[in-house]
Amino acid sequence: MRREIKFGGFGGQGIVLAGYITGKAVALYDGKHSVFTQLYGPEARGGASSSEVVIDDEKVIDYPYVTSADVMVIMSQEAYDKYVERVKEGGILIVDEDLVKVDDRARRAVLYRIPATRMAEKLGNKIVANIVMLGFFTAVTGLVSREAMVKSIRDSVPERFLDINMKAFEEGYSYAREVMGGA
Repeated sequence: MRREIKFGGFGGQGIVLAGYITGKAVALYDGKHSVFTQLYGPEARGGASSSEVVIDDEKVIDYPYVTSADVMVIMSQEAYDKYVERVKEGGILIVDEDLVKVDDRARRAVLYRIPATRMAEKLGNKIVANIVMLGFFTAVTGLVSREAMVKSIRDSVPERFLDINMKAFEEGYSYAREVMGGA
């Protein structure tokens, strides 16, 4: 079964890294097939940024781009405005509640809000907000196993930043469990 995931935000938030870690977790550690793509705006830091992961049980993924996201993770208002209409009816929409104000377009999906950037700042560095989001995403969607995501983070993050990234993942994962009532 094909599943499409879209991450959106602005340059410097680690949107591409979030997609890379997810795709790697799926392909290397969960034994599924995945394709990862990335897109930058014309500006580097601060410009639009997105990444996509397509997961499929089939070995051949015919089309590597997201057309109708089963899950959309949004970390900036610009990304929300640009991509929200591409979330599948009844899909999952996860937003950073401090950076994204939703409107009626969000009604097409199951909406989850998380203060990812605020949580990352409490950990000491807002740059790990993307990893907070990955923890939340992992717990809420079940598309990637917790173990696979942890292994992928460990393999993808420089050793000197591993501690804070693992704490960020756990914060996001725990927050999702609270939101879902411990499920």
